[in-house]
This record gives sequence, C-alpha cells and structure tokens, in this order.
Amino acid sequence: METSGGIRASLAGRYASALFDLARDERQIDNVGQSLDKLKAALGESRDLQGLVSSPLVSRDAASKALDAVAPSMGLDPLTTRFVAVLAKNGRLRQLSDIIRIFGSLAANHRGETTAEVTSARPLDDNQIAALKTQLGARVGRDIRIDARVDPSILGGIVVRLGSQMIDASIRTKLNTLATAMKG
Repeated sequence: METSGGIRASLAGRYASALFDLARDERQIDNVGQSLDKLKAALGESRDLQGLVSSPLVSRDAASKALDAVAPSMGLDPLTTRFVAVLAKNGRLRQLSDIIRIFGSLAANHRGETTAEVTSARPLDDNQIAALKTQLGARVGRDIRIDARVDPSILGGIVVRLGSQMIDASIRTKLNTLATAMKG
C-alpha cells in the first residue's frame, strides 16, 4: 500500500487513501474530487469553517452536526459527506486540508496526471493556468493538474513544485539572493 514518498504512511495519507479506495471502488473519484475542491474553496473563504475544523474547543459531535448541516448547501456528494462525518467523529478534521491535497494527488496519478503545486502572490486567471499546464506538461510528458495557492509573502512571481523538482521564480527569493550577493 505504500506509494512513493510514503504518502500513505502519514495519518492524512491513510485517510486520503481510504477515501480514494472507496471512491475508486464506487466509481466516484471525480465526484469526490469535485466535492473536496468545494470544501477546499470553502475552507479558504470561510473563517467560521476554518475555526470549525481547526478549533480544539469545538466538540466532535458539534463539528459533525455543523458539517452535516452545511454539506447539502455546499453540494457535497454523499460519500464525501459521510467521510467528513467520520473525520469529525474521530477528531481528525484538522487533517482535512492535507487529506484534500493527498486525495488530489492520488486521483491525478490514477488519471495519468501529475500534480503541480503552484504558489503565486495573486490568484492566477484561467489563461495563466492553461499556459502553465501546457508548459509543464511539455516538460514532463504528462497531463498536469494545477493545485494553485496564493501567498502574498512571495511578493510576486511564482513557485512551482512538480514532484521532487521546485522552480522558485518568486521576487522574495530573488531579493534574498541579491541581498546575500551584496554582503559578499
């Protein structure tokens, strides 16, 4: 069951792998992936949801009930809804972001894609994402799935992680390199 990089060895990896195996067996990989993307977006937008999944002060039962109540309005599929309820019941909601990321990698690998983690100072538009997919796909010879994140602290530019490779073209790194060079 071990995959490259020991993904399945971590706690989040074991949960993500279990969800992936269930989704694959029920032919629901795409539906679960879409639901997890909705959850990821909601976590990025809602401080209340962030607090719900990360706060040790929220009881497992309260978290489970709250997530069960919002799942239909978010459009989550039944398998993902049940899975999130299990996470809440087991007190593992803090692992949700990592589980979403790992599930995405497992699903992409299943489809013959490679996931590129892309960090930019501002959100990338659809044309920029499409161009990145094309350039990275040509570089590795596989379809690319982009996992985009925004981190204003990089100031500008872009950081791309593709497997074990990292391309850091951020302004922050360039400034740090310049500062180091100036010190002599």
